[in-house]
Amino acid sequence: MAATEGGYVGYIPELKGCITQSETKAGILDMLEDAKACWLEAALEEGIEIPEPQGESEYS
Repeated sequence: MAATEGGYVGYIPELKGCITQSETKAGILDMLEDAKACWLEAALEEGIEIPEPQGESEYS
């Protein structure tokens, strides 16, 4: 999704609050992998339940 001030915003719907941004479309995938790893690490430390993946969907 394009951000209103420029760049791109990405999020993982299954992981509440797991959101990131990047200046480039290509960079958003790397940023999402990093955000996901940080989210999972924090969830494990805090004892937060980690949801099962919902499966693949097509996004624009």
